[in-house]
Amino acid sequence: MADIEDQKSDETTGGKLVEVVLDEASISRSTPDVEHDRAVAIYDLIDENEFQPSGQDPGNFVLKLSVVEKRLVFDIWSDAGQQLVTHVLSLTPLRKVVKDYDLICQSYYDAIRHATPSQIEAIDMGRRGVHNEGSAILMERLEGKITVDMQTARRLFTLVYALHWKG
Repeated sequence: MADIEDQKSDETTGGKLVEVVLDEASISRSTPDVEHDRAVAIYDLIDENEFQPSGQDPGNFVLKLSVVEKRLVFDIWSDAGQQLVTHVLSLTPLRKVVKDYDLICQSYYDAIRHATPSQIEAIDMGRRGVHNEGSAILMERLEGKITVDMQTARRLFTLVYALHWKG
């Protein structure tokens, strides 16, 4: 799992996200650090991603992410404005890793203000490990529904964390 961050899928998905919309009713305002992570994740996700909903022709897609009744909702639209498919996933399999990620992120954000560079690096390595774990779980949950590469899954996990975070 050490090289999971660098893994690429063996096949090209053909699909691409061109817009990501977070449901404002699902999230609350949070710390500047979390807000920054959300913005960077969306920017990076749109900039480079592999996203192919099963049963759809390759193309450009819009993803509307929300949390409804403790379920993660992937509402997928064409870039022409046609709703294509909605996938609803239980957040239960992600609950522990999101909680762990939240704790380590709090430690990381505190460390970047007060700790030595070597302490920050150690916490960041742990943070990346938990992030990879959450991304792998998300990829498993999307299997058969949406094909994504690991980098896309990592960015999506950041957004799941952002939706789940209720500051």
